[in-house]
Amino acid sequence: MISPAGTNHEMAITTPSDSCWRPIYNPRERTGRSGIRGCPSGRVTPRWNDHQLWYNGATMKTLFTAEAISRGGRSGTIESGGGLLNITLGNPLQKGSEKRGPNPELLFAAAYSACYHSALVGAAKRLGTAIKDSTVRTLVSLTEEDEGGYRLAVELHAQIPGVARTQIQLLMEEAHRTCPYSKALRGETSVKLVVE
Repeated sequence: MISPAGTNHEMAITTPSDSCWRPIYNPRERTGRSGIRGCPSGRVTPRWNDHQLWYNGATMKTLFTAEAISRGGRSGTIESGGGLLNITLGNPLQKGSEKRGPNPELLFAAAYSACYHSALVGAAKRLGTAIKDSTVRTLVSLTEEDEGGYRLAVELHAQIPGVARTQIQLLMEEAHRTCPYSKALRGETSVKLVVE
C-alpha cells in the first residue's frame, strides 16, 4: 500500500506481512522441497540446489554470494572471507565506543543506498527519463518496540537535478518495486520514499 506521508512528496511504503513468501531452506536437503512458514499446503513449492532457486514457478540464478564474519556482535569486528573488509564496529548504544567505527545500521544504509540508486537509474532508463548527477541518501534507524524487540526504519531520499518532482516520485516507486534490498524488507520494515 502506498499512502501520502507529509510534505516534500514523502511517501510511506508499507506491505502487509505475508509469511507465505518466506521460504525456509534446509541445507541438508539439497534437492528436496523446502517448507513455507504459514502457507497452505501446495500453495507455493520452492526448491533449490547449489546454483539456482525455483520459486513459485520462476527460476532465479545466483549471480554471486557475499560473505561476512562477525566476532563480538555489535561491539566487535566484521571481516570478509576474501579480506576486502576488516573493520571494528562502533556501538552508539554503548558509552565510549560510539565513534570507534561504523555501526551495523551505517553499513546497511551504505549498502541499501548503493543498491537502490542502481535500481533508480534502471527505472529511469525503462521509463525513458534522462537523469544526471542523481544522489540517494539513506537513513536507517534502529527502533525499539513497546513490547520489546527491535526493528529497522528506513528513509530513502533521492535528488535528481532537472527532473520534475512528480516524475522523481514515479521513478522512486519503480525503483522500490525492483530493488533487491527493498524486496527483502517488505512486510517487516517501514520504508519511506522522499523526493528532495
